[in-house]
Amino acid sequence: MQESPAPNEHETVGAYALGILDDAEATAFEGHLAGCEWCAQQLDELAGMEPMLAALADLPGTGTPSLGESLSAKPAPRVVEKLVDEVAERRAKKRRRNFYMVAAAGALIVSGPFVAVAANGGGDSGSGGGGTNRTLSADPAKDVFDQIPDKLTATDPDSKVSVTVASQEKDWGTGLAAQISNIKGREKCALIVVGKNGERETATSWTVPEWGYGLPDATTDKAKQPLHVQGGVSFDPDEIDSYEVVTFDGEKLVEIDA
Repeated sequence: MQESPAPNEHETVGAYALGILDDAEATAFEGHLAGCEWCAQQLDELAGMEPMLAALADLPGTGTPSLGESLSAKPAPRVVEKLVDEVAERRAKKRRRNFYMVAAAGALIVSGPFVAVAANGGGDSGSGGGGTNRTLSADPAKDVFDQIPDKLTATDPDSKVSVTVASQEKDWGTGLAAQISNIKGREKCALIVVGKNGERETATSWTVPEWGYGLPDATTDKAKQPLHVQGGVSFDPDEIDSYEVVTFDGEKLVEIDA
């Protein structure tokens, strides 16, 4: 390919080949391309070079005409320089835009601790790609617990602590969610899964605050509400012998046979 003293719109061919022009820019260039044999030739030679040229924009010190020397097809030096600079700038803008979106999402979560409404732009399979709204719960562990039908419940006669364990078979082992009631604080606890082979795995752990959880005689609503936790172990469901809620000091608060 020979370098041409053509005006700037000819150099847009590289950005067009990478698909980084916006709709208006792409439409304008396509109108120019229809009557420009030189741009059509450049576009043919740039075909298939998108991954290499895009990678150049991520390297330090790029944006010089010498980059074209490493390419199998050698566009004009001014084309390479403009192309790489434009790719880098557009990626920088995209990163800044993503940062602002994440920051805004964080602010929404902080300002609304109970529920958040998220827009799903991708759409599920068969939805036609249309956006839908869904409500995200403030307690995902409770959602998982409610959705799993296989549950076991026990109450210890001494500690009076009650636990209900919901288990679900997974490719990697067993997914678990538990509801714990009548447990007083302040205490650090864990849900232990005991295998039939005698091995013990910690599914999850938590801290019970001073007010406790699931206390029927509590004076505050938050203390009356049971605690929901979520975790998992590598055991398959048929390898599990029992579940235990224990303190970090080793005291067993309640046990359930699987």
